[in-house]
Amino acid sequence: MAPSQNEPDSGTPDESAAAPRGLSRRGLLGFAMGTAGLAVGGGIGLGVGTAAGRAQAAEASASVYDFYGAHQAGITTPVQDHLHFASFDMMARTDRADLIELLQDWSYAASRMAAGLDVSATGAVGGSLEAPPDDTGEALGLSASGLTITFGFGPTLFEADGVDRFGIASKRPSELERLPGFLGDDLQPLLSDGDLCIQACADDPQVAVHAIRNLSRIAFGRARLRWSQLGFGRTSRTTAAQQTPRNLFGFKDGTANILSDDTEALADNVWVASADTPEWMAGGSYLVARKIAMLIETWDRVRLAEQQDIIGRDKGEGAPLSGGDEFTEPDFDKTNADGTPTIPVDSHVRLAHPDMNGGTQLLRRGYNYVDGNNELGRLDAGLFFLSYQRRPQQFIDVQRSLSTDVMNEYIQHIGSGLWAVPPGAAAGSYVGAELFA
Repeated sequence: MAPSQNEPDSGTPDESAAAPRGLSRRGLLGFAMGTAGLAVGGGIGLGVGTAAGRAQAAEASASVYDFYGAHQAGITTPVQDHLHFASFDMMARTDRADLIELLQDWSYAASRMAAGLDVSATGAVGGSLEAPPDDTGEALGLSASGLTITFGFGPTLFEADGVDRFGIASKRPSELERLPGFLGDDLQPLLSDGDLCIQACADDPQVAVHAIRNLSRIAFGRARLRWSQLGFGRTSRTTAAQQTPRNLFGFKDGTANILSDDTEALADNVWVASADTPEWMAGGSYLVARKIAMLIETWDRVRLAEQQDIIGRDKGEGAPLSGGDEFTEPDFDKTNADGTPTIPVDSHVRLAHPDMNGGTQLLRRGYNYVDGNNELGRLDAGLFFLSYQRRPQQFIDVQRSLSTDVMNEYIQHIGSGLWAVPPGAAAGSYVGAELFA
């Protein structure tokens, strides 16, 4: 979906726009969530050091991406600098009408926030002084900052413990199952899964937090927050204009990521096709989220040469160890003078490469995270991995290929989830409408 710089597309709401079918009274009167813990560790307040950098940051903050379109924004959109990801469970005794109403309310609010507006026309300060405001207000005066809001449906939304709560079990995609266990997983239930998920990305962390905070408030009485994650410092790129970022191990990440202008790769690997089943998912995708803790202090004591062998790339330039520059294709047949592979057989680059996985590609949108420190005084930090794929099996195959990755000695998968991401909503409709047709 092409962005509009500074000027919303025709589908973007204006200040006087009415909610489709009316934003529900319950959505507007949801309680205001507390702000404790809503600070982005390490990512807030990082200055841009050059005039060119400041100009790029200003341009990014002015970006507006239309919420409505054939695909949901936040997938091929240029990866923003900050993330707030949230997983929700529907409340007990909610029914199909409650779910539809929630998705309508969320879609309406998201369309306005993506345009840089409050969640409703009265917003944070335009309503009655005797009632809670419709918007929490911390984004007043801030631009849209390239905000995108992406919604997903988890396996348990369709059926939980054998119960079809919302009359949609027959429409569950056959591949939408809880991800299988992988070697070395140490998953925490309170950091995994969920009926619904929301991915909010923006170039201003406060804009992303504002989005999740208000969507959580609107959900009051219908869905509750299960877990959430703040991310900073993107670890991938989706356009050629973006520089390849670095992860917390100090290596460039996402060099070979699928780019937004590679329509053939997107059609083959990311978008659910009209010929795929179920029909309501055509134009959508599948989202995998994995919280991966990094053993930072242990990694920092590893020799540079060994770090490069573990990754399979030069740490400075990002070139494969077989030679060339960052974008040179790795030569897995090249050997050293002693006959050993120049790119080690258990290196991350080799095991994750499409050539080693039957051509399988994923579109990645991961972020660094730092959640303070643990009880041992070590950084609680790592990678919040996000990938989009046409079929969940693509991720499963790649992850199984990584079972012998020597980098596993320095990481631990502690959170996991899979969600079906519906196609984009038409203006005046809502995300997931096809599911309930």
